[in-house]
Amino acid sequence: MKIYLTTPIYYVNAYPHLGHAYTTIVVDVLARFFKLKGWQVFFLTGTDEHGDKIQKTAKEKNKTPEELVDEISLAFKKTWDYFKISYNYFIRTTSSSHKKVVQTLLQKLYEKGEFYLDEYEGYYCIGCERFLTSKELDEKGQCQDHKVAPIYVKEKNYFFNLEKYRNWLKYYLLHHEVIYPEFYREEVLNLLEEELPPLCISRPKSRLSWGIELPFDRDYVTYVWFDALINYLTGIGYPENPKWKDWWIEAHHFIAKDILKPHAVYWPIMLKAMELPMYKKLLVHGYWLVNKLKMSKSLGNIVEPIEISEKYGKDQLRYFLLREMAFGYDAEFNFSNFVQRINADLANDYGNLIYRSFNLVEKYFKTIPEASSLSPLDEEFLETVKKALKDYEKYFLNFQFHRALERLWQAIRSANVYIDRKAPWELIKKGAKEKAGTVLKILLEGIKSFAIALYPVTPETSQIILKTLGINLNSVTWDMVWNFSLLSSSTTISKGKPLFPRIEMEKLSHSITKSSTT
Repeated sequence: MKIYLTTPIYYVNAYPHLGHAYTTIVVDVLARFFKLKGWQVFFLTGTDEHGDKIQKTAKEKNKTPEELVDEISLAFKKTWDYFKISYNYFIRTTSSSHKKVVQTLLQKLYEKGEFYLDEYEGYYCIGCERFLTSKELDEKGQCQDHKVAPIYVKEKNYFFNLEKYRNWLKYYLLHHEVIYPEFYREEVLNLLEEELPPLCISRPKSRLSWGIELPFDRDYVTYVWFDALINYLTGIGYPENPKWKDWWIEAHHFIAKDILKPHAVYWPIMLKAMELPMYKKLLVHGYWLVNKLKMSKSLGNIVEPIEISEKYGKDQLRYFLLREMAFGYDAEFNFSNFVQRINADLANDYGNLIYRSFNLVEKYFKTIPEASSLSPLDEEFLETVKKALKDYEKYFLNFQFHRALERLWQAIRSANVYIDRKAPWELIKKGAKEKAGTVLKILLEGIKSFAIALYPVTPETSQIILKTLGINLNSVTWDMVWNFSLLSSSTTISKGKPLFPRIEMEKLSHSITKSSTT
């Protein structure tokens, strides 16, 4: 089976923050999960590098647009490489291959008569990079998102008639489960109840030179969204690569809710007009809030993902992001919640289970013990783990990551109850070493299953655990989570250091949330 996973391509007028990291880590987690299940995965990420904001920001920083996009695109790539994101291709919209695809499709649509030249006058928001209707202005006449009055513009441009395809899109969305969660589909359907205004797909070079030139009129460059959305095709080799369509029909786009309209309205209509298949899924998540406000450079509440990870661990951050946010809804980031979650779930529940299990094996057996006949309590524990793993897989396949982790943690907590009830250290004191060995073997098999299941979320820690258990990560498959006779008795166990050290509140840094001024 195949799956094509994409992040948005991130706009390079500012440096990466926690919101960008969340989307990318979610896609990385899924890529690793599907690879474990034996699927073929193509994972695309990259940067969006044209438009008004780039030209404006470059001028403010006394740089050329090329210098600015090279610098910030590299910052994104370095961030994802730091987190060991398993992308297949990092696309840049300034690449010659992408420009060629965009111009090819623009020419095709122009020849089909999809574009027309018209004079337009209205209010243009540089932050939104589009004309706004009166409904999109607040009572002060400002853009509701950017709280800045748009500029009045009167100019000739090329337009794309979205209204022509509105009824088709409405019907398609009503009959296909494309957008997840469901309430975002309802939001788009509500938009489609009213007539769609024409989409201005060009900008005159007299006002904006930083963009992809229209192939049929060199006095214009294309609208940044028209350019950016096509990256999803460029990234899989459209049109030269004969296998592009095999990937495309399995395309899953992951985005934040602020870019719902371009992906749920513009992009499907563009695909329909280009006579290309629809993508498979559009998966929309909420915002990470700080003090109940969306992260913003101007508000000074940006959370730096690398700095958090350097202080507290990459896997700790990955786990927190997946566990804390219900996909689709907003979530609050604060360090108190972060510390409580890491200490309770990772240090106390999971880390403590691993450390004391490994310690007991090292102390009394040296190598992984053999299991003899199982008691009803042993069987009950293994059945608990199996049921949790089945639910975990089900929730993952439905993009309900917080529920998947919550369910798996029920099994991890049951492992801690199991070891306390069976008390292998007491069995050894009583001379029942064989029974103690059975308990510890069962616990290690459970820990092995937890480590495999959690590999997509906590890859570095899972690799350490599996290596300790004598399992080569390169040979691991998802089916191995069900195998409770996998471990070899010849494997020597060393308890090592605690995998998730507790974070002391008094040592907690308060400098990670800050304004990005670079």
